[in-house]
Amino acid sequence: MSLKVIAFDADDTLWINETYFDETEKKFCGLMEDYLSHQGISKELFKVEIDNLRLYGYGIKGYILSMIEAAMTISNHTLPIEIIEKIIQYGKELLEKPIVLLDGVEETLETLHGKYKLVVATKGDLLDQRRKLHNSGLGHYFHHIEVMSDKQEIDYSDLIKRLEIKPEEFFMIGNSLKSDVLPVLAIGGYAVHIPFHTTWAHEKIDHKVEHENFSAFEKITDVLKRL
Repeated sequence: MSLKVIAFDADDTLWINETYFDETEKKFCGLMEDYLSHQGISKELFKVEIDNLRLYGYGIKGYILSMIEAAMTISNHTLPIEIIEKIIQYGKELLEKPIVLLDGVEETLETLHGKYKLVVATKGDLLDQRRKLHNSGLGHYFHHIEVMSDKQEIDYSDLIKRLEIKPEEFFMIGNSLKSDVLPVLAIGGYAVHIPFHTTWAHEKIDHKVEHENFSAFEKITDVLKRL
């Protein structure tokens, strides 16, 4: 490998994220349990989220709107204003969650800093992701921050052009096979999967990844062995 840039996903790669969404969904299900089973509520919320991705993109603000829309549908548009207020409160609490770094993240960044250009390549709401990066204390390690509306092949190709490198000089590290691995491999880059203990259903794939440029490790510090 003749690498120049190592890119890191942010949520559930650098710090905890999906755990907070899971906690919020459980509270939402409890709030709406007079109307439907928890399983049914989760199913309706997921459907609304996926339908809304093209409008809202990824992130907490879109999630809040999707919770309100799902609640309206579940209640057959009889939702009391108090429940809407509660959902908005849940969303604000989600936006104010503390940044908890995952084990080995700072050690890995410290080791790689200065040897490669390090970038954050993540998706979500720009304001929220910049807030989280600032609060994480990790900002000084990174040469570039890219908050994408999505993570498709074209998004990575655009990033690589902006970084003025070739695909084979790009190395992506993330917790999502769908978003962090497959698109990068498809354009000729290198990718590493570091699993997180919980994954949003939309980010799951149903097949095994086999590619000469792909590696999978249990923890982020194991990446240092690959480099």
